Amino acid sequence: MQKLPLQMPLAYLIGDILSTKPLVKANIEKVEARMRAQANERHPDLRVALDNLLAAGGKRVRPKLVLLTGNMLGADPEKLVTLAAAIEMLHTATLVHDDLIDGSLMRRGNDTLNANWTPAATVLTGDFVFARAAKLAAETGSLTVMEEFAETLAIMVNGELTQMFDARGLASRENYYERIYAKTGSLFELSTHGAAIISPVDTEIIEKARIFGRELGTAFQIVDDILDFTGDQAAVGKPVGSDLLQGLITLPALYYIEQYPNDKQVKSLLNGHYHNEKEMAILVENIRQSNAIQLALNEAKEYASRALQSLNGQPQSEERLALESLAQYVTNRNV
Repeated sequence: MQKLPLQMPLAYLIGDILSTKPLVKANIEKVEARMRAQANERHPDLRVALDNLLAAGGKRVRPKLVLLTGNMLGADPEKLVTLAAAIEMLHTATLVHDDLIDGSLMRRGNDTLNANWTPAATVLTGDFVFARAAKLAAETGSLTVMEEFAETLAIMVNGELTQMFDARGLASRENYYERIYAKTGSLFELSTHGAAIISPVDTEIIEKARIFGRELGTAFQIVDDILDFTGDQAAVGKPVGSDLLQGLITLPALYYIEQYPNDKQVKSLLNGHYHNEKEMAILVENIRQSNAIQLALNEAKEYASRALQSLNGQPQSEERLALESLAQYVTNRNV
């Protein structure tokens, strides 16, 4: 497999890979249609807002994971489309609220909802999208899926609160892994776990599907965090080192701090001076030039390897090969 520079947003690169699969291409349009239909017969501004949110898109990595996993395991295609739409709408709703919380005015090259609407209208729109996502999850007919859906939402909200109140300037691996599970791992886990739950398979296979999503999501987020140090600002869509400027210590920074606890910029970060752009720029460059990037990538590869191992025992199929390629691709690149 060709290695690519770790510069572009990972979701876009992965989405492009998954979009080449015929089964995914055939069903993702149905997922889009199910999502757009959720604002029918509602307030006209709400319909416009949802259309704009969905048009801004992204690469639909999570629904594609649902479709590949469920097709591999023999799930009903219509239930898979419904579940995929539910999970992507859950993801979309979290982005609406995140953009408001962070004060972000642009996402994927488009105005965010809060750039043009009042905070109250933005919150209510996010709430509406959450509600419609829950309705779609219920339409799978699985109580277990509904329970997992609700638990995932609770984990994500708790993670946001932890990041707001407890994570700034905190050099803790436990805190880091809790944050990235809440931010990314939990929704990847729901995508593959939910697809397995509605498939005609036993509990062992369902558990393996859950593990695949969790481990893949963890690897995905670690590599995304590496991008914050190695990525191209224009391609990534945010300033290099933006996590540090918010006081968020990710895995590459953790490795560097462990090796150089007396570094001047490390002390500045840990003492709460992470808004000092000059100091943080020096720290970003020091981390880039150290072995912390490679150590973090090695750790991501361990998670990707465990994701691959969880596919053992599945019969060979186009979907399994696609999932294997995805797990390999996440970390198989130069930094």
